[in-house]
Amino acid sequence: MDISERIKELRKKTGLSQSKFSTKFGIPVRTLQQWEQGISAPPDYVVRMMGYIMLLEEKGQMKGEEPIGGEYADDK
Repeated sequence: MDISERIKELRKKTGLSQSKFSTKFGIPVRTLQQWEQGISAPPDYVVRMMGYIMLLEEKGQMKGEEPIGGEYADDK
């Protein structure tokens, strides 16, 4: 599985729309779309940051924020 598939899978697993996911990580929606389509790839530090943040949220270690599936998840 390449990075574009992993990013898309991570976003869907968390229940976030492209808009909410991009807002969460401070990237433009168009950039996220390009990553998911394999048109471009994120820098390594962004991939590590996403993994680290998502891991912390899953473990409930982010202070002041709901875990994934909380307020950030779409209502789908």
